Amino acid sequence: MTHSSPQCQIFHQLHQSGCFVIPNPWDVGSARLLAALGFPALATTSSGFAWSRGRADNHVSLEQTLAHLRSIAAAVDVPVNADFEGGFATMPADVAANVARATATGIAGLSIEDSTGDTSNPLFDFTLAVERIQAARRAIDESATGILLTGRSEGFIVGRPDLAETIRRLTAYAAAGADCLYAPGIRTKADIAAVVSAVAPKPLNVLVGSDFTTVADLAAMGVRRISVGGALARVAWAGFLQAAREIAEQGTFSNLARAVPFADINRSFSSE
Repeated sequence: MTHSSPQCQIFHQLHQSGCFVIPNPWDVGSARLLAALGFPALATTSSGFAWSRGRADNHVSLEQTLAHLRSIAAAVDVPVNADFEGGFATMPADVAANVARATATGIAGLSIEDSTGDTSNPLFDFTLAVERIQAARRAIDESATGILLTGRSEGFIVGRPDLAETIRRLTAYAAAGADCLYAPGIRTKADIAAVVSAVAPKPLNVLVGSDFTTVADLAAMGVRRISVGGALARVAWAGFLQAAREIAEQGTFSNLARAVPFADINRSFSSE
């Protein structure tokens, strides 16, 4: 029997109709500020978190990630979806074991991707990829948490931009128990519309990492969920690096004038 938390129940409801933006904080501070802006849910970003630890994406340990999920979920009152990368394992049984641990962190959703990290063979074999989603589904069901499972196919961002194969994989992940589907890297209206239609009635998440669309346009295409991945973290790093490079290279400080006033940012956390 499933005993969903209020956050899990809300998260499932958000996926039932309409379109919502689920931005991606990389630490507790950014999570609290995004929640305060009124976003109905948040999603962690493996890249943003890794950079905050001085590591490259996909180079943070399972233990560090679980601790990160606990801290973000405990810091806000809105549902949190976990970027759980590839489940921190290859074989389905190991993915299931790791997902089971993630279900105890307070998250409301979790995604599993099908990229291998091997540039010569960037996607898991189709059958294995499906079995990995099935394993994650079983672990979530056994946890009785009601956590929402997102199945991700990474072809468009790992050098395999094959729409037909992406759709084949996403529809198989849906059949394997994924509640939401996600193909980061799809950008054209035709591709997005094709994937929305293929996975329907299940919801589709679209990644927006640059200025190529709007919430209204994606909503009109039937997209249910919009995330930004590591883009907000990259925007923050852009401001930091621009100011730091000016100081290092020119000995001037003009970029500091663009900073959020101390009182404003401090006030945002004054109740904590």
